[in-house]
Amino acid sequence: MSTSLDEIIANFELLDDWDDRYRYLIELGKGLEPLPEEAHDDANKVRGCASQVWLQMRREGGPGPQTRLHFLGDSDAHIVRGLVALALAIYSGHSASDILATDAFAIYERLGLAAHLTPQRSNGVRAMIERIKSDARSASAASAA
Repeated sequence: MSTSLDEIIANFELLDDWDDRYRYLIELGKGLEPLPEEAHDDANKVRGCASQVWLQMRREGGPGPQTRLHFLGDSDAHIVRGLVALALAIYSGHSASDILATDAFAIYERLGLAAHLTPQRSNGVRAMIERIKSDARSASAASAA
């Protein structure tokens, strides 16, 4: 995905209508780098989402808090796929320590998403973010022992 978080925020702020914002989320989801078919497996499935969501993580660099984590993701629901794209824009390519320090919920709040997502979708976003942070905790703890 080539859309930066700053670009997403700027575009969201230009859109006044929530139908337009939802359409934009769907477009973001369409721009996700494809998740390989074999990665649509139980190990990558995010628990706690009403829709099917998969996240695949790849580490770059040595173990520890400075390890960079890269994510691919997918969902079987269009808007949720857009929410995956937003989460990846927030976290993918950052160090484990930066991921743990970043409050995605503040970003979702700033975009107005917190007030416009159904409780089920909000729970799914929470599960997705917790999965990413769990991967970051694991990568950070995997320092040279």
